[in-house]
Parts: sequence; C-alpha cells; structure tokens
Amino acid sequence: MDEMTVLDRFRAEVPRPGLDELRSEEARLMAAIAGADAGVDSASVRRVRLVRRGRLTIGVAGGLAAAAVAGVVVVTARGPEQGTVTHVMPVAASRVLTRAADASTGFPELRPEPGQFLVYESQTMDPVESNSAQGHARYLARSVRKVWLPVEGDSTRGVIEERTLAPRPYPGWPIPPSARRAGPNGGPEKLADFDDRAEFLRNDFAYVSRLPTEPQKMYEHLYTRLGTGPQADVEAWMRVGGLLTEAYLPSAQRVALYRAAAAIPGVTTVDRAVDAAGRAGIAAAKTVGGVRREYLFDQRTYQYLGQREVVTDAAVARAPVGSVLTSTAQLRVSVANRAPRVDS
Repeated sequence: MDEMTVLDRFRAEVPRPGLDELRSEEARLMAAIAGADAGVDSASVRRVRLVRRGRLTIGVAGGLAAAAVAGVVVVTARGPEQGTVTHVMPVAASRVLTRAADASTGFPELRPEPGQFLVYESQTMDPVESNSAQGHARYLARSVRKVWLPVEGDSTRGVIEERTLAPRPYPGWPIPPSARRAGPNGGPEKLADFDDRAEFLRNDFAYVSRLPTEPQKMYEHLYTRLGTGPQADVEAWMRVGGLLTEAYLPSAQRVALYRAAAAIPGVTTVDRAVDAAGRAGIAAAKTVGGVRREYLFDQRTYQYLGQREVVTDAAVARAPVGSVLTSTAQLRVSVANRAPRVDS
C-alpha cells in the first residue's frame, strides 16, 4: 500500500462533506478571515487553530519525515455581547478520551423512564475551611454518598444519604478536633433547596438524552455562550465534568461527549491516577488555576471512574505540588422507581 492510499484511508469513517457544503464553508471562512462577513465581524474572530489529528511517518530520501495530517471541524457558538465566535474543533487530540469513546458502546446501558430516579453511589474527598474561636482550620472531608436524582427535572427533587469517613489533613495543616467530631451519617434528606442552572447546563437524563450525538455539535454545546481563548477552554472543560458527575448520558451522547472533550485545547494525559476509592486508572486532564483537573478512566476497560484535582502551582493553590485536593469515585449507577421519603 503506497503513502497516498494510506492518506486517503486515514480517518475514512469521518463522512465527507458535499461540494456545496464545502463551497459554503469556504466562502464563510474566507469572509471571516477578511473581516467582511456580515454575521462575523473581524473582532469576533479571536483565533483559528489547526490541530493535528494524527501523524504518519514516511521514509524520504533514506531518512524519516513526519507528515502531519491535520483535520478540523468548524463549529460556531454565540457568546454574550460577542457576536458569532468561530471555534475550530481538532479531532482525536486525547488518546484517553478517544479510547473511552471507542469502548463506551460496549458497556451495558441503563434505560430509565420518566418518573423514575437514577441512583448514584460515590465516595468523595473535598477541602473544608473553617473559622472558629480556635482559629482558622483546613482539612479534607471524606464521605460515602448515595444520591437519587429524578430522570426529568432539576435537583430540587433529589434525595441524598451520606456517611462520613475519617478526614484527612490538608497539606501542611493539622486536622482540627471539630472535623473528627463530624456526625457519622446523614439523611435521607433533600439534596437541594434551589437549582438555578441555565437550561444548557442541565444534566438530568431527560435533558442530556436530547443532546447532540455528533461530536462537533457536542463541542458547540460545551462552548455555549463562551467566546474563545484559554478561559473559554477552561470553562468548557469544567462543563465536561458537569456531564460526568452524578449524571448519566445514553451511549450515543456519551461517545459524542468524549470525542468533543478530546478536542478541547490543552488536554493532556496522566498515565497513573487514583480515584477516591483507591482504584488506579488513567486520566485526561487540563490545568485550571494552579491545579490539574483530571477525569479518570479504568486503564483496561476505559470505563469512567471519577475525578480529582492535583496541585501544579503551589503559590496559586496554596498547597505543595502533587497534593490531591479533591477526589471522587463513582462506585455504582442504577435505576429506582422512587427515592426514600424525606421527613419535613
């Protein structure tokens, strides 16, 4: 097989656009570059980013030369007071998320129905700061929690049961006596008194089941009302976490989410990461404000395990580099006909 055949077959599963579509996109992009597009002024086009989606090594004149095969999908998102913003979606930037997408269709599927609840069992660790007569204190609170969330609707109908685990010290701080006196368990109780998230940030099953199944459209969803630049990329990465934490996406949307998340600039791979339950995995990560925000997957099956934040800048995070400040482990997701009764 010659090099041109290899190039022709590379990513052959990606549908080829029609001639009319190509001409339309070409005209729109050229107009945007020139600042002449009536719908995209020159100020609203912040960047055009080409990202490699693969690398092909070819022998040239007795040596080796790397030929980068670049592929992009253009999507647009409208940010507040920013007009139309052009985003360029690279393909297959993160091997962890790409492999998670490939494996995801093989997992057993839950099929909750309206009126039912999705039940999430997890283990968590989060930093706590407190001020009292004894002074300022910090520690890492740990718990095992079970949350019932309605298949449709916001989290105000949710119920939580929580069991406290022994706290751990915040790096460089002793565990305060008040942390050790924390109650052993709580609930069932109401999960939330209000839920004021914007519609596009909902993560109940009824809503996420209607999200796009095409990666480029899911990418656009992640950047809803965002502009371009590092801060937009950070926010899009955090939104990925919102669709993974106590949320359940059907297989098609899950695959699209992983492929879209793989395209967010600055995503790296962490070859070994441990979740809150002590399970070792591999992670896709992005640095956010002095910490590395990681989404963990089983290193063999690529099933989602949980999240954690690891310090990368001691001055910003006020903790030693390498410290784990937050950690979660998704232990089980199931379906129930009803949630426990909460006493008023």
